[in-house]
Parts: sequence; C-alpha cells; structure tokens
Amino acid sequence: MRWLKPLPLRPRDTVHIVAPAGPFDPPTFETGLGVLGRRYSPTYQPDLYESWRYLAGPDARRGAELSRALTDPNARAIFCARGGYGVMRLLPSLPLADMAPTALVGFSDITALHLPLQGLGRVTIHGPVVTHLGTQPPEVQEYLFRLLESPEAPPPLQGTATYVPGIAEGRLLGGNLSVLSRLLGTPYMPPLDGAILLLEDVGERPYRLDRIWTHLLLAGVFDKVSGLVLGQFTDCEQKGAPYSSADVLRSLAEEAGVPCAAGFPIGHDIPNYPVALGTQVRLDASAARLTFLEGAVQA
Repeated sequence: MRWLKPLPLRPRDTVHIVAPAGPFDPPTFETGLGVLGRRYSPTYQPDLYESWRYLAGPDARRGAELSRALTDPNARAIFCARGGYGVMRLLPSLPLADMAPTALVGFSDITALHLPLQGLGRVTIHGPVVTHLGTQPPEVQEYLFRLLESPEAPPPLQGTATYVPGIAEGRLLGGNLSVLSRLLGTPYMPPLDGAILLLEDVGERPYRLDRIWTHLLLAGVFDKVSGLVLGQFTDCEQKGAPYSSADVLRSLAEEAGVPCAAGFPIGHDIPNYPVALGTQVRLDASAARLTFLEGAVQA
C-alpha cells in the first residue's frame, strides 16, 4: 500500500473544527479553540454546538459537517471537538476515499475514523481533541504544532515500564482499545500485519480490559502485530481490589508474547502527546522507548 501524508500546515492556515461524536462542554471547548486560534484560522458551522441525547446533534448534521471537512481542498487540518461516542454511526455515509490531503486530529472515539483511514493508506494524528487541548501543557501543544508543520521525525516518546522486552519496527496503528475492538469484523478495520499497535482507554475496570483484550486475542490480532505500545489507562482501577489495571495489562501482554512497553504519555490524561498513525516507528520495549522514523506530513 502507498501511504499518503497530509500537507504541512502553516501559521494562519484554515482548519476545520467538527463534532462527529458526543456533545461538548462550551467553556473547555472555547479554551482549546483559543489555543488553535492563536496559531491557525479555525472555522466551524453554527450548529456545531447542537446536542441530541448523547450525540453532538443528529447523524445527518454530524455526517454532513464531517463530509464537508474531509473533502475541502482549501483547509489543511480537521480538529475534532470531542470524543465520546458517535463516529461509528457515520462510517457508511462518509466519503473517506475522497479525503483531501488534510491532517485529521483527534483520539478516543475518533479512533473509529483513524482506523478506516489507515485502511486506505492515510496518515492521521492521534492527538488531543479541542476540549482536551486547552488542558495540555505548552510542550504538548508545541509538539502538536511541530508534528503538523514539519516533515521531520518528531522527538521520541518515553514510557515507564517494560512488559515484554524486545525491539520491533512497523507502522503505528490503533488508538482507543474499546473502539478498536468494536471495529473487528467490519470492513473498517485496517490490516494489522506487522503493525506496532497503540492502545489506550478510559473508565474500563480491569475485568473489562481483560474481556476486550481477550476479544482481540481470539480474533488473532496479537498473532499479526509486531509490538504493543500501551498509553494511559485512565480511571481504570477497581476500588478495593488487591490488583491494578497495570497488573492485569502486564499479564495479558506477557500472554500475547510480542514486545510491549507501557506508560507512554498518550491518552485521556495530561500530558497527551500526539502521534502520527500510519508512520513507521521503532519500539524498543526493553527501554520503553518509541522512536519515530519519519514525520507526519509531506516534505
């Protein structure tokens, strides 16, 4: 497969803000929007603030908004307002194959966009949504801007623990564990052969992590990937339990048997460093170090 990177951004470039998943908190959104507005020229539809049940408006609203952004050749990036839930509902109607060379930025439920785009050979950015961006320290914001603007490989990221030692190279794929598991068996799951698989999650108790992980195991995921990068598993503890989510994940990783390091600053916590999905990386699990072998945007 020939992979296509987005065009690099420049200060004051037009960027779309979309809300394809859940509704968002206006004050935290506007804080993040301010961060983007000091660097680029954000644009969004007036109905972005809509809310319907647990979604940012009906499917028709969210799908039309996202479709316009995906195919707009005049914008250089698409920033998602929030995760939550809702992207999966839009997938059959989206013009993913017609996407402009635009950088898509988001995480959590936005994994449901990242994965099918990786299946089409598109590089996208697993990084803070707008409501999360304003809470991130300046070094994370600057790391994001560098990733979007420079064709050079970004600095490596350091984890905190080795679960299975070893070294592996491949394309970085993945994102949110729960969302990824829901796309197994659908046409929106990309091939994982030889991939370095990134996984993170929030609010899943250890037994749920075990169940989701075991689903991936039974589906043959860990027979295909070359390595595992575990980010943050936020609010995933069982109150009063004599074990932690990290204990459970370590055991599961050992059973999977591929190089695995954990504790990378990627996910629902602070800091949440952005990474380019679809790019070549080297995982030194023994040193808990993730090295990026190429940049996220075109030269």
